[in-house]
Amino acid sequence: MDETERGFGAHRPDLATIVEAVAVVLLVNAVGAAPGVAFAPDSAWFRELEKPAFYPPEIAFPVVWTLLFTLLGIALWLVWRADAAGRGRALGLFVAQMAANVAWTPAFFGAESIGTGLAVIVLLWVLIVATIAAFRRVDRRAAALMVPYLLWVTFAALLNFELWRLNA
Repeated sequence: MDETERGFGAHRPDLATIVEAVAVVLLVNAVGAAPGVAFAPDSAWFRELEKPAFYPPEIAFPVVWTLLFTLLGIALWLVWRADAAGRGRALGLFVAQMAANVAWTPAFFGAESIGTGLAVIVLLWVLIVATIAAFRRVDRRAAALMVPYLLWVTFAALLNFELWRLNA
């Protein structure tokens, strides 16, 4: 079955294809949001940290992360449905980077450790680059959908570094 028969091509996707895509997007959003429920950024510890001048308003984080997790869900769905060499490696890297993403919140907020958060986000950044490269070999659209995520995590790493520098 070629890409046009699988959905998002020249043919209109069937209901099962749409439901599958939405389910993957919702799953990625749920997994990505879960740590924020247990480790909220509104702790006294975090409020007392000195923030860099370029720290965005708090509302930016849930809005941006929801958009990014939605793009990641679509990218994952495209690779999941692909019949291409490297698919298994790409999916494995996606899981690894998602695990690192999920680990950042308890490392930073849960452990109240800016340095540990910085170490996790550097690992996350490397895993995202590797995932984009692996996705590119399977489905270029999926790789492109991950670029905004890489840009945001780069910004988040800079924020994490500045928090560490200002509060060390």
